[in-house]
Amino acid sequence: MSGTHIGALDQGTTSTRFVIFDQDAHVVSMAQYEHRQHFPRPGWVEHDALEIRDRAYDAIRRALNRAGLTAGDLAAVGVTNQRETTVVWDKTTGAPYHRAIVWQDTRTDALLKALAGDEGPDRFRAATGLPLATYFSGPKISWILDQVPEAARAAREGRALFGTMDSWLIWWLTGGPNGGVHATDPTNASRTMLMNLDRLSWDPELLDAFGIPAAMLPSIRSSSEVYGHTRADGPFGGELPVAGDLGDQQAALFGQACYQPGQAKNTYGTGCFLLLNTGTRPVPSRHGLLTTVGYQLAGQPAVYALEGSVAIAGSLIQWIRDNLGLIASSPEIEDLARTVPDSGGVYFVPAFSGLFAPHWKSDARGLIIGLTHYVTKSHLARAALEAVAYQTLEVFDAMTLDSGIRLKELKVDGGMVHNELLMGFQADLLGIPVIRPRVTETTVQGAAFAAGLAVGFWNGLEELAGKVAVERIFSPTMDDLNRQKLYEGWRRAVNRTLDWVK
Repeated sequence: MSGTHIGALDQGTTSTRFVIFDQDAHVVSMAQYEHRQHFPRPGWVEHDALEIRDRAYDAIRRALNRAGLTAGDLAAVGVTNQRETTVVWDKTTGAPYHRAIVWQDTRTDALLKALAGDEGPDRFRAATGLPLATYFSGPKISWILDQVPEAARAAREGRALFGTMDSWLIWWLTGGPNGGVHATDPTNASRTMLMNLDRLSWDPELLDAFGIPAAMLPSIRSSSEVYGHTRADGPFGGELPVAGDLGDQQAALFGQACYQPGQAKNTYGTGCFLLLNTGTRPVPSRHGLLTTVGYQLAGQPAVYALEGSVAIAGSLIQWIRDNLGLIASSPEIEDLARTVPDSGGVYFVPAFSGLFAPHWKSDARGLIIGLTHYVTKSHLARAALEAVAYQTLEVFDAMTLDSGIRLKELKVDGGMVHNELLMGFQADLLGIPVIRPRVTETTVQGAAFAAGLAVGFWNGLEELAGKVAVERIFSPTMDDLNRQKLYEGWRRAVNRTLDWVK
């Protein structure tokens, strides 16, 4: 191993950043660039994959320049990504056949209802751990092949490649049309509805059901191994191993050092994602959760997880800023919410693209209820923050029922955990301590950990766990009676959002 630092590329829903860590897992340098969100029709969400590639390159170059480092100073680079967002591109040119279809997109709803047939949304759950939902990649690939004749023709001729954003970026970093490596890992593959969860391989029956040629798909490798090397003519300006790959929420699980069964984390980002390590055996869900791969180290069995996915969290605060104009910047929401002692009886259910876990109702739509003359914009701000905590509580309860584990604490990360009003209310609703680490952006840290393990920069999970320091613990103060009363109001509000779209 050479190099004194580790780099990690974090390709998220709204931005891409590159972060450089030292041996002690301290951040040495970071650069971040946003990309545009495209909403061509109601319920459709798209990204320009080439713009994302370019922003990733910009972030790499800028972070290296800020630190005065070169490719030779990095032992390896890891990648983490928004997971189900789908790209189909030409392997000879690198040109996408369509904009990337984002995980929040709902255009495949009719296709999924047809696939469900008499067997219902759990038709493929035994093989994949997932319900039929617009969230996942497989239906998005089918839509592109159905709607874009050029993509369908290229797929038949063996020229089309599919990837989530990890595969797209690894392919470009390792050469693109000139020998780029087409790979993914089990955490991302488990979100496609195309991988058999037990065998960790693409399932021919699932590919046939979705009409997807196997030749389009990346090879499934472990989450921590050397996939290939960057090129001298790329953004690093030299060669170094690309050695870690994890979907963003699994990367946060790994970066939070949740290496033992029964440990859990919740990430508060664009959406909210609660993952529980269930060990080397997948645990089926009967209460609306997803069974997924948590991570897999090279040469070792996969570690599985239960996941509850909430579509709208931080993006709700952006919506209040951009669409309602109640605040000028996202951090202002806490100050506005603190001007009132509670939400004034208001509940805000942000079912903008339907409801994810534990409901999985694509026909739900957003709702604000409980309005009176007393209510001000401060109450709306507080209700929006509380909505994030209520959605997490729903997932928490479902996870307890599925796993039989009553969590004693919850590790948290993501941009919203700096909102102390939210974190305190979350601890109150859950009735357990909420633990905020010193490095709250553990998604990118998890990608760095995976890459570092692959090349011997760090020597094992025990060493990595020692790198994760606690910054603050939020302890619950709310009594059970008040908690139950508030939760009952939330559940009544959620019920009123259902079956809105006919």
